[in-house]
Amino acid sequence: MIDPATLDVTIVDGYVDEPAHFGVPPYISTYPRYTAGAIVDAGVPREQITYHTIDALRDEPRRRQDIETADLFVYIGGMTVPGSYVGGTPAEPEEVRRMAWTAKGTTLVGGPVRFGVGTQNEGAMDTERNDLDYDFVAKGDIEAAAYDLVANGLEGFGNRIRDIDEVTRWAALGAFIVESHPNHPEYLIAELETGRGCPYRCSFCTEPLYGNPSFRPPETVVSEVEALAERGVRNFRLGRQADILAYGGDGERPNPDALRSLYEGIRAVVPDSELGTLHLDNMNPITIVKWPEKAREGIRIIAEHNTAGDTAAFGLESADPVVQAENDLNVSADECFRAVKILNEEGGWRPGEDPNDAPTHGADSNNRLPKLLPGINLLHGLKGEREETYEHNLQFLRRVYDEGLMLRRVNVRQVMAFDGTDMSDTGAQIAREHKQRFKQYKRTVREEIDNPMLKRVSPVGTRLPDVHLEYHKDGKTFGRQLGTYPLLVAVPGEHDLGRTIDVAITDHGYRSVSGVPHPLDLNSASMDELTAIPGLGQRRAGTIVVDRPHSSTDDVAGSLDVELEAFATVDQSGAAD
Repeated sequence: MIDPATLDVTIVDGYVDEPAHFGVPPYISTYPRYTAGAIVDAGVPREQITYHTIDALRDEPRRRQDIETADLFVYIGGMTVPGSYVGGTPAEPEEVRRMAWTAKGTTLVGGPVRFGVGTQNEGAMDTERNDLDYDFVAKGDIEAAAYDLVANGLEGFGNRIRDIDEVTRWAALGAFIVESHPNHPEYLIAELETGRGCPYRCSFCTEPLYGNPSFRPPETVVSEVEALAERGVRNFRLGRQADILAYGGDGERPNPDALRSLYEGIRAVVPDSELGTLHLDNMNPITIVKWPEKAREGIRIIAEHNTAGDTAAFGLESADPVVQAENDLNVSADECFRAVKILNEEGGWRPGEDPNDAPTHGADSNNRLPKLLPGINLLHGLKGEREETYEHNLQFLRRVYDEGLMLRRVNVRQVMAFDGTDMSDTGAQIAREHKQRFKQYKRTVREEIDNPMLKRVSPVGTRLPDVHLEYHKDGKTFGRQLGTYPLLVAVPGEHDLGRTIDVAITDHGYRSVSGVPHPLDLNSASMDELTAIPGLGQRRAGTIVVDRPHSSTDDVAGSLDVELEAFATVDQSGAAD
C-alpha cells in the first residue's frame, strides 16, 4: 500500500466552461481547488502538490517535467458550452492526450470532460465519450475520485458524488493553489459553488446530469471565501448554480433569507476596503415569473451587496414556441420579458442612485454601470429550429429595447451535443445546416441590438474603475474589469500591461467600448487620447497641446465650447510638454 505522504502530485487545469460553471482565466474554477483539498485530506502534504494552468505549460514547456515525474497526474477540463475567450485558451483534446503520454505515474482525468469530447472547443459540434488515454476517468466528481484514489494507494476508486461535509473541508484545504495561478493575486476571480443540479430538463443542457438541486449551507460558502481571501483573492463570483434565486430552498422557489445569510456572510469576511468584485451568473427567469414578490426581495438583497456591473444570465435559449416545446425549455418569450422587466426594476440602478428610480439610463443617470442586469442566452441548432426561429428571437430582443429596458449582454451560440442529454440523438446537424443563416442573424443582433443597448447601459462618460490592461493591438491597449461578462475596453496608445486604471467611456462598438484613462490630465495627455474625447477632434486637441500648461478644465472647456468634466482634469505639477 502506497503511503499518501510519499506522493508527488501534479494537477493541470485545462479550464472548464459549463452552463453553470466557468474556469477560463481570469477565472479559476472550483475543480482544481477542491481536488487539491481532497488530496491533502487524503494525506498528501500540501508542498508535494503542484498546480499548473494549461497556458502556463505552453508558456514554459519545462513545467511538463512536473507531469512526467509525478506519482499522480490529474488533468481537469472540459467545455460543454461553446465560447470565445480572451484571458486563456482551453486545452484541445490532442494536448490532453499528449499530457497523458508524458506522465510516467498514474493518470486521472475528470471534470466536464467526462460528458464528452469534440474535435474542437466550439459550437455546432458533436461529442463522444473518450478516456483520452488516461489510466482513470472520474465519471463522478473528480475531487472524490482523487481522494479515493490516493486513499486506496492509487489502485482505483468507485465513481461517486462528494457530500457536503467533504466539499466544506476540501474547499478550505485546497484554497492554497490559487497562489500558483499566473493571475494571482490582482487579476484572479474565484468561481464559487452554491449548489448543483437543476429541476428542469432542457434538451441540450448538462447541468441536470448532476441531479436534482442540492445546495451548500451559507456558512460553508462563507468559510471558503474566507480561506480564499486569506490567500489574497479579492474577487468572487457566485457562478456555480443553475439559479441563484433558488439558492437554499427547494430548487425552484426563491429563498431570500438564505440569500441574505450568504451575501451578508461574504461581506462580513471580506470587508468593503478589501473586496474587489462580488458578482453572480445564472438566474432562471421562470423563478421570477412564478414567484415575483419573493424574487424581487431576493434581487434587492443581491443588488444591495454586490458590486456594480453584475449580470444575471437568463437562459431563454429560444423565443420560438415550437423550439421551446420540442426541447422542454421552461420559459416563454412573454415570461422572459416579464422577468427582464422585474430585474430592471429591482437591479437596474447605479451606485449613488435611489434604487426606487430603477431602471436608470440617459443623461440624468450616474456615471457607473448598473448594479444588476439580465443577460440573455440564445442557443441555435436545437430540435425544431426553423426560419421563423430567428425572427422570433429578434422580435423578443427588439421588444426589450423598445420598452426602454436594459440587457447587459446577449450571448448567441450554437449547440454542442453531449451523451446523456436529449440532444444526443439529434446531434449538431441542425446547427451545421443553418450555419450561414446563423451568421447573418448574429450580425443583425450585433448591429440592431448590441450596439444601441451598450450605449444605453454604458453611455459616453460612464466610468469603469479598475480596468486590467491585457494586450496591445493596432496601437491601442485592451483591458477588462474583473467580473461577469466584463466589457472589453480599448484605450489609445500602448500602456504598460498588467496595470489597473480607471477608464471613462468615449465610444461604443457591438460588444466592446473605447475609452480614455480617467481622469485624463490635459497637461500631459497624448493627441490620440485627447481626440478620443467626444467633441474635441484634431483641431481642438491640437489647441489644448499648444496652449499648455492649463490651469483648469473649466477654462479649456469654455474656450473650446466642449464638455470635458466627465473625462479630464488638470495637473499643474507636471505641466508642460
